[in-house]
Amino acid sequence: MSAEAEAIVAETAGTRVTSRDVARAAGVSQATVSLVLGDKWRGRVSERTAEAVRGAARELGYRPNLAARSLRLGRTRTALLVVPALTTEFFARVYTGATRVAADHGFGVVLYPSPAGIRPASDPFDSARASLDGVIASSMAAEALAAVRGGGLPLVMLDSDPADAAAAATVNLDIAGGMRLIAEHLLSLGHRRVTHIAADIDSWTFRVRARALAEAFGTVPGTEVRTEPAALGVEDGRRAAERALSGPGPRPTALVCDDDILAAGACKAARRLGLRVPGDVSVTGFDDLALASALEPELTTVRLPAEEVGERGMTALLAVLEGRAAGGGELPVELVARGSTAPPPAMAGKDRAG
Repeated sequence: MSAEAEAIVAETAGTRVTSRDVARAAGVSQATVSLVLGDKWRGRVSERTAEAVRGAARELGYRPNLAARSLRLGRTRTALLVVPALTTEFFARVYTGATRVAADHGFGVVLYPSPAGIRPASDPFDSARASLDGVIASSMAAEALAAVRGGGLPLVMLDSDPADAAAAATVNLDIAGGMRLIAEHLLSLGHRRVTHIAADIDSWTFRVRARALAEAFGTVPGTEVRTEPAALGVEDGRRAAERALSGPGPRPTALVCDDDILAAGACKAARRLGLRVPGDVSVTGFDDLALASALEPELTTVRLPAEEVGERGMTALLAVLEGRAAGGGELPVELVARGSTAPPPAMAGKDRAG
């Protein structure tokens, strides 16, 4: 915290921090603070000044009078974030990113984990629709949001089909690119026979993963990709992996899992069958949850910038609410190669180029 901000905090202890205090800490006028925190600064003040104001507001713990502002603007400045579940930290990170941007613009974010997962969900604000300005929905099948869509609220979709006509904007990760990175990594190690431990969920993000994996391996002669569906859970992943590793025919040399939780189950299956990871079978995940580095060996996976997804989603919703064009494009992802992948057993210790 800056010395100026510390002095103001001490001076205003026990009282509400005002926009005048923020202006003083940032070295700007109160009018400039109003422009920046009201998100009306573009073309009127510099990006550097706007960031100084936002930083001062954060340091001072400034909270705008939302009730008064709502009366002036005719909005409640509240967004609803709908996620399939809160069983992994991915969606918690998305929420963190969304609330960070929302706070800078005097918005609040209400989190709604759909109790039905990706199945049709009841509208959580059916009797209080007027208390929302818009909806951000992450990784949901289209039918899960039927009630919300029908309410006429602006809708921003995350990690969803960009062709969805009901969405005012879509913020996506390069999911296909992430799966291609996994495929290229395994192919470069010499793997030609893999099984996809595929999330048994009919949603855009998982269809994209399956298609990208099949296409990447399909470009290399002599490769085979089998599929074992599984619900999203460690034990579901374990059972699917056991079927893949102990079924008829040649055993796969690698298991490509749709997320890190399924990959944890796959590692568990290998151990129960007396197989070594990666000595006998390689395992990959997707997401790069904390779990990925807690496994032994640590998991090769694709890192997704979850907080940035939330930030971009909230930024897109603000743009829609203000009648501006929402930014498009895909967020890049990153392959994190760790100890759970290695050349297949037949190639261990050999020159793979030979």
